[in-house]
This record gives sequence, structure tokens and C-alpha cells, in this order.
Amino acid sequence: MDISIAILIIGFAALFAAFLLLVIGLVYSEMMNSDIPCGVANRGKLHIVHGLFVGIAIVGRILERLGICQQVSFIRWFRAQFLTRINPVPPGLRVKDLGFSQVPVRVYESTVATDGLRRGLMYFHGGGWVTGNLDTADEVCRQIAKETETTVVSVGYRLAPEHRYPAQLDDCDAATCHFLSVAEAEFGVDPRRVAVGGDSTGANLAAALCQRLAKKQDGHLPSPCAQVLIYPALQMADFNLPSYQQNHAVPILFRGRVAFYFLQYLNGDMSICQDVLEGNHVPTELKPCYHEWLSPSNLPEACLARGYTKLPAAEYSGELYHKIKSGLEPEVSPLLAEDDVIRMSPPTFILTCEYDVLRDDGIIYRRRLMDLGVDVTWHHVADGFHGIINFINQGWLSFPSAPRVVDSVVDFVKTL
Repeated sequence: MDISIAILIIGFAALFAAFLLLVIGLVYSEMMNSDIPCGVANRGKLHIVHGLFVGIAIVGRILERLGICQQVSFIRWFRAQFLTRINPVPPGLRVKDLGFSQVPVRVYESTVATDGLRRGLMYFHGGGWVTGNLDTADEVCRQIAKETETTVVSVGYRLAPEHRYPAQLDDCDAATCHFLSVAEAEFGVDPRRVAVGGDSTGANLAAALCQRLAKKQDGHLPSPCAQVLIYPALQMADFNLPSYQQNHAVPILFRGRVAFYFLQYLNGDMSICQDVLEGNHVPTELKPCYHEWLSPSNLPEACLARGYTKLPAAEYSGELYHKIKSGLEPEVSPLLAEDDVIRMSPPTFILTCEYDVLRDDGIIYRRRLMDLGVDVTWHHVADGFHGIINFINQGWLSFPSAPRVVDSVVDFVKTL
């Protein structure tokens, strides 16, 4: 072997080893900042999954700084290639990729014969409006469609940072209205029995869409018959609720990442992330109203059992508010809608997880809905963490709690 080639190989090996050590060190440092309480199901596996996700993010960050590719592009690619398992379509189910008003959708239809029209469900995946796609929601949609004989339409809405608000909500709106207009003729679905739902930021889109459709109801299309909200992100006015304090470092969703995702959705300005977390963006005149809606007194006593500290009032910044004021509008923060709007909400299913920063968003929204006369079904996963529903039938990434989460959704959908 030529000595120059040998030196080159040794040099590349040394660089790779240094790169690997750097990544391992950064992953270890990040994992030391996590806190997985004893009550979380399968804590050991969650530690491993968290380390893997952190490693992917760190490699993506390094590649972006080297000018090779954007971090978000690498994360999407890696998860699609190595962490998203597409199982064979089971008997009794038909799956088709289509386009509704130029929005990519995946339709799941039961092949079991039925005498009448079926029910339908529009499903919006989670992922912080930044990641996620039709494949990441595939197994969940299959399970719901197969177990309930419901026609499920999964929506592949556009993502940030390439597309900002309201692109994601507009896509969900367009796909839903298209389906409602053709449900009976093309899919044998009763348009009056079509619900909307999703997980995490997908649940945010579902809640926002229900409010939007209720306000613009013109009689041409029926409103959704229900909304299915799986650990929903519903407001960006208060990141210091008890669940944010108690679960701030519980994987898979840290407190700081919630603000990060909201900002990616709105404008991508990460320089204001800490100020938003502290609440400096909330106008003084709106604080009394928000406090009434978001007060920890609206939570069950059990939600305060792991501790809560009332923080000093944040210092309002008008400049900050004007940068993200759309984030306090109901289409981004459905929990902050006026009573007259929330009162028009359809029957609602809300699922929350104890070890999730978004736990209190869902529980407080439940309280607001119930106080305004809306029928609510609530399912709380005592040992659950954010994102758990996506770990169903994913091989070594599966968590035993995930099927229980899907089963609770299935039980509700069967009542529609």
C-alpha cells in the first residue's frame, strides 16, 4: 500500500474517532440533563431512545455547521430510514395514497362489508409542526381504522421551517373540507360522522380547525362530529404550569423544546426562546383573563402532588409580543379562545400523560369545555410520557403502554 494512502486512511480514521467521541460526549452531557421519574413505564428503554434522538439531533447540528445539510433535514431523513417501521398491510384493510385539494393524504379503509355508511376520522400527525409525516402516523391510523372499521384519512400537511403558520392549518382545513364534500359519494362515509384528531401538535391543529370551521359554518358542509386530542399542545401563554415544572426534563419533550417548536411554527426566531419561556410576551392587559383560564386551581389536586412553585410576574416586552402575537391567537393557542367559540366545540376526547409537559394543557382545556357544556371524555395515562402513541408495533422501539393509548382512542371512536 502506498504510504500516502495509508496516511490518508489513518487520518480519516482519526477524524471519525474524534467525531464519534465528540458525539458521545455531547449525548452523555444532554442525557445527564434529563430526568425520568420512577413512575414512567420502561424507564431504561426511554433512556436509550432519548439518547438516540439526542445523538441524531447532535449529528444533524454538526452537519449543519459544516455546511453539509440542515439539521432538520438530517433528522427527518434518519428517522425515515432507520426509526420508522412500515409493517405489511393487515388483512381487512385497504391503504391508498391520494391527494385532497393538492394535500397529500393516506386513506385507510376497512374491507369488511357493512350495510350502511361508515364513520370517518381525519388524523393530523404530531412532530412540532417540523417533523413527522404520513409514515410516522401510519401504524396508529391502521390500528384505529382496523379496530373500529372507520375510514381514517391521515394528512401530510406542510412543515416548518420551510412553511410557517398558517400553512399547516390551511392544509388540514383544505383536506378536511375536501373529504367532507366527497365522503359519501367516493368513500361510503357519512359526512355527519367525520371526526378530526391528532397527537401533540397534530391535536393542536385538530382543535384549531374545529374552532375555525365552527366560526365559518355556512351550511354547505357539516362540522366535525367530534375531536380527538392526544396529549395536545394548546397554548403558548404559560410555560410554567405545574406539568411544565414537574416534567421539564422528561423525554421525549423537554420544556424548552415546546417553545422552540412554537417559534419554528410562527417565525423561526430562536433568539427570543428564553423570553417566551419566561412569559415576557404576554401583554399586561391579557394576563388576568389568561390567569383565569390557565390557573393551577383548574387542575385536580393530584396534578400538584409532585410540586409547583408560583413564579413572580413576568416583565412584559411589547417588542417581543409583536414578534409572536399570532401565537396568542386561538388558531395557534386554541385554549385561549373566547367562551362563545369554545362552546361550539364538538364532543371531545382528550388523552393526557402524567409525565408530559403538555399534561396540564389537556386537563385545563377539558375543564373549559366542560364548564361551557361540551361533552368530554378524558383518559389519563398514569405512567405515560409524551409521544408514546407512536411507539406501537415498532419492533425494538415499541413500548407496552402504547397499545393501551391506542385502545382508549379506539373505544372513543366506536361511540361516534
